[in-house]
Amino acid sequence: MDMNLQKYMSFVKAVEYGSFTKAGEMLSYSQSGISRMIHDLEAEWGVSLLERDRSGVRLTSDGMKLLPYAKSVCREFEKLQVQVDELKGLTSGLIRIGTFSSAATHWLPNIIKKFQEDYPHIDYELLLGDYTEIENWILNGRVDCGFLRLPTLPELETVFLEQDQLLAVLPEQHPLAECSRFPMEALCDAPFMLLKRDGNSDVSEILEQCRISRKVQFTTWDDYAIMSMVESGLGISILPQLILQRIPYRIVTKELEVPAYRKIGLAFRDRKGMSLAVKRFLDYLPYRA
Repeated sequence: MDMNLQKYMSFVKAVEYGSFTKAGEMLSYSQSGISRMIHDLEAEWGVSLLERDRSGVRLTSDGMKLLPYAKSVCREFEKLQVQVDELKGLTSGLIRIGTFSSAATHWLPNIIKKFQEDYPHIDYELLLGDYTEIENWILNGRVDCGFLRLPTLPELETVFLEQDQLLAVLPEQHPLAECSRFPMEALCDAPFMLLKRDGNSDVSEILEQCRISRKVQFTTWDDYAIMSMVESGLGISILPQLILQRIPYRIVTKELEVPAYRKIGLAFRDRKGMSLAVKRFLDYLPYRA
């Protein structure tokens, strides 16, 4: 790889990760190697690109102006690499995937295992986040594709994967633990635990549709914390079925009186611009058995 391109990538990744060390891990350089390349770039251009302190690195005003151009150069190199990969076949490659935790836990191991049987030399990078984070990672090129709740942003292409049913989650001693379907009005009878982060909730929409107004006792993005609270009798919740597979908690799950679902899909920016590895990976998505 051209030395100037390495410097541009070091600059872009240092900003992306907010750390020379993490950028070095991504690009297989030492922290000092990343620091030296960015210092060389600053000397060549005669500007200061980054401010360094104990919390990490931040863009200077000059760095902010130049970053989009450095990103553009790196993106064009990635497109060139895609064409090279197409010509030489899948003897190497990297697939970067944005995912939420339940997809990473219950889907990805089986998909990757099957894919690796046919393409053993492909590497993977998984980034865990919420829906908004994953959308942003796809848009700015941080990941090649990402698992999301549908519908998502109109500028993203998507592949629908599955309807994931939402279930009521109760402590074993709950009075309705033996009911066939959980009545929606009973959601008002106990403290409610909401799985939510940065405005993202699979459940809030359902409560609004059923005109259920209730006080949320506890909010978190940690599904295991929700299940632990429910197990302890601190309240009830509604969680997607995918989260509730192979759980170690003594809780009861019930279908809702009014069936509700979240739609899960895989999203990406542009199928045409994908590497061959990512294109082939899409063919394995139904494989979850």
